Amino acid sequence: MPKVTTVVIGAGHCGLAMSRCLADRSIDHVILERGETANSWRTQRWDSLRLLTPNWLTRLPGYSYRGVEPDGYMTAPQVVQLIDEYAGVTGAPVRTRTTVTSVRPADGGYLVGTDQDSWEVRAVVLASGACNTAAVPVLHESVPAGITMLTPMSYRTPGQLPEGGVLVVGASASGIQIADEVHRSGRAVTLAVGEHVRMPRSYRGLDILWWMDASGVLDERYDEVPDIVRARNLPSMQLVGSANRVTIDLNALSGMGVRLVGRLAGVRDGHAQFSGSLPNLCALADLKLGRLLDILDGWADGTGFDGGGPPERFASTEVPSSPPLALDLRNGEIRTIIWATGFRPDLSWLDVPVFNRKGQLIHDGGVTAWPGLYVLGMPFLRRRKSSLIDGAAADAFDLTAHLAAYLACPAGRGLSACS
Repeated sequence: MPKVTTVVIGAGHCGLAMSRCLADRSIDHVILERGETANSWRTQRWDSLRLLTPNWLTRLPGYSYRGVEPDGYMTAPQVVQLIDEYAGVTGAPVRTRTTVTSVRPADGGYLVGTDQDSWEVRAVVLASGACNTAAVPVLHESVPAGITMLTPMSYRTPGQLPEGGVLVVGASASGIQIADEVHRSGRAVTLAVGEHVRMPRSYRGLDILWWMDASGVLDERYDEVPDIVRARNLPSMQLVGSANRVTIDLNALSGMGVRLVGRLAGVRDGHAQFSGSLPNLCALADLKLGRLLDILDGWADGTGFDGGGPPERFASTEVPSSPPLALDLRNGEIRTIIWATGFRPDLSWLDVPVFNRKGQLIHDGGVTAWPGLYVLGMPFLRRRKSSLIDGAAADAFDLTAHLAAYLACPAGRGLSACS
């Protein structure tokens, strides 16, 4: 049975960032990857998808974007190329096509089982990602037969859809991008809108993420927010990566002919039922956007920054006067439903009691209650930017420091025993 000090599970950008930080501390480790490096970017992205973050914000430990379009947005194949290159530059010890089947406690550490062999280790880093499985609500089981149902993980292009109307459920980043693309293909699109985070692509002449990075918003720590559970469950920002930095929000979509309805509340007797909360949800998103812009303007004033344009405010979201509260899914108007309702991690192979009653992994900034077991790549893990590629470096650095301190303790004893 092979032995190594640390196993990192997952060879995406988070696993590779952790590997670089471990190597910097001379901690021997191996990365186990079920497919190839950047596997999800190779296999689970639609054709036109681009990163939501500008290329200059693609920064990993000891590495950053080196191309000629710093203000552009990478395609999925370009992200794969970048992660492959990073793995090569760092000499990451990746074992591809090795699927982890179990992780369970063992004397002084953990036993990691795979479809190839097993490993005895002191520490395990779960870097397999937060988006392994599409989170489709149970009510999908009540959708009438004959309607095609997809998720952002199975959707590739409008050409794969049957002719006819499309209902997109969810108005976060994936939902608005897919709704826009499908509508442009000539299909009638209805967008079911729940809670969402409205965000302009540009603000005062610069990318909105430039402002959030420069002002420190993206660096806000998990122990500085009043409700970290809610912060970790907020929808993704309504952003699209495109050459012309276009803003795709609800106003843009409704202006081009996408029909807006409220949150999908149920499916009964062949009818989709929508909540009447659309006006309130839109007003709340507008209010939060205004607060963010106030923070950014306050930072600019406080630092004397005048490199952008003057302060801006955006028109309120235009809500239909009488959005339908129900649609008949049996009359042929809707032929496809795309469930853009979020994602969840798949840790079904983790046999360690670190889950709550809802099956969610419990951790404190990536540190679980079980000594030597860590997680990386979850939303707002340690910072607001944790879910971005740029967030992996700082999170990995912090967790590596904690892991190194744990390894300095005698085997089988937690940090508290060594303090």
